[in-house]
Amino acid sequence: MPTLLIVHHTPSPNCQALLEAVVAGATAPEIEGVDVVRRPALSATASDVLAADACLLGTPAAIGYMSGALKHFFDQVYYPCLDATRGRPYGCWVHGGSDVTGAVRAVGSIAGGLGWRAAAAPVTVTGTPSRQDLESCRELGAVLAAGLTD
Repeated sequence: MPTLLIVHHTPSPNCQALLEAVVAGATAPEIEGVDVVRRPALSATASDVLAADACLLGTPAAIGYMSGALKHFFDQVYYPCLDATRGRPYGCWVHGGSDVTGAVRAVGSIAGGLGWRAAAAPVTVTGTPSRQDLESCRELGAVLAAGLTD
């Protein structure tokens, strides 16, 4: 069974709401045959990544960059996963108070360095998530999970 790994840092209610929407999309009843594994960024390991067929990454934007927790995740998995995960599909969502551009760019840069390919456009949210923001996160989760059933 294919595995979707969701790696997240959720230090706020807004980040938690986005994570829950992503998980709801990835585990929607119409998507069958995909194992969805959730790991906090500080707990996720190279073994988790190597066992997955796709990755979804969630982070707050902190001082114009991804969270330190997600950066720590990348630092831990980069070299152990570099050759074995080339071509792996990934997606991301980023929440911030105002500007999330730097965080999105940083996630894309490191994922690109790993040779991962974006399976969907990043979902970016500033401020309190709207109904549309939550729906975009649900769709992101569904797109990544459904892509593993083909």
